[in-house]
Amino acid sequence: MLLDVSNINIAYGETTIIHDVSFSLNDGEIGCLLGPSGCGKTTVLRAIAGFEKLNDGKISIQHGVVSSRQLHVPPEQRRIGMVFQDFALFPHLNVADNIAFGIIKMKKAARDKRVQELLQLVGLPGYGQQYPHQLSGGQQQRVAIARAMAPRPSLLLMDEPFSSLDVELREQLVPEIRDILRKEKITAILVTHDQFEAFSMADKIGVINQGRLEQLDSAYNLYHQPASRFVADFIGQGVMLKGTVLSDNQVETELGIIAGPVPTGCTKGCPVDLLVRPDDIVHDDDAEVTAEVIDKRFRGADFLYTLRLSSGGQVLCLTPSHHDHQIGERIGIHHEIDHLVVFPRYQD
Repeated sequence: MLLDVSNINIAYGETTIIHDVSFSLNDGEIGCLLGPSGCGKTTVLRAIAGFEKLNDGKISIQHGVVSSRQLHVPPEQRRIGMVFQDFALFPHLNVADNIAFGIIKMKKAARDKRVQELLQLVGLPGYGQQYPHQLSGGQQQRVAIARAMAPRPSLLLMDEPFSSLDVELREQLVPEIRDILRKEKITAILVTHDQFEAFSMADKIGVINQGRLEQLDSAYNLYHQPASRFVADFIGQGVMLKGTVLSDNQVETELGIIAGPVPTGCTKGCPVDLLVRPDDIVHDDDAEVTAEVIDKRFRGADFLYTLRLSSGGQVLCLTPSHHDHQIGERIGIHHEIDHLVVFPRYQD
């Protein structure tokens, strides 16, 4: 285990902002702290870097404790690399000198060799004499990654590193950076509010909500098996559909009876809310159940329809774009729910 964050609490004055957060990363794993703005994810990252002190719990890196209530190892002694949102490149230094900044004590031949290795690795061979202002945003981010990797840190921390890039460039760069980290076998943590970045980059993702770790899991499990209502609402798109428990593995809904495990303590007759994703609802002209189109969003290859059921409840439906239906039209649907996710119903 390279990183172990164990039951950490962080407070500003009398206000606790990080509550009992725990997770770990093995050598070479890429983790992500995902959540909305202000949830505390960057504070956790800063604590790992050594910029925030703990009120309780501990942080260990490579089996050595670097933070606890009694101990605080300074950031410069933690062998951690940092990549920031604004790249933080030195404008007066060329690309090669920016990358070499953290390894300036190396012998010149070894330093130059490391710089050339990294330029090759990040896809910028021959750019060593260029200056940051001569590079695109994506190229600048590659240089920032190379500079952070140059000293071969134990852990690389990335704080919203792609947020200043446009969507197309971000979608191209994220998997490229993931592949670079894989090649160097670097353990890393990404902080982001963007699910695409988290899903494309990380082996395991921790969803943070109001300073608490709601769920630490794979992208697949976060989407299909959310552990809380917050995770269900935050990850992907979906709606809650009312249902009633028939047995310990059946829920009756307006869409029919759906099989799967129900929450502990929800016995027959218990009212529940069922998570329904857009890909759970299939457009079917021959279906007995129909719904009214109340909104449609064209997404190129498909439409995302918002449909109103007879009860007034709503579901989302992802349909190939050659099925072009109009607002107010009723269409047939059936469900293909493979993962039953239910929560005890909020009482009005």
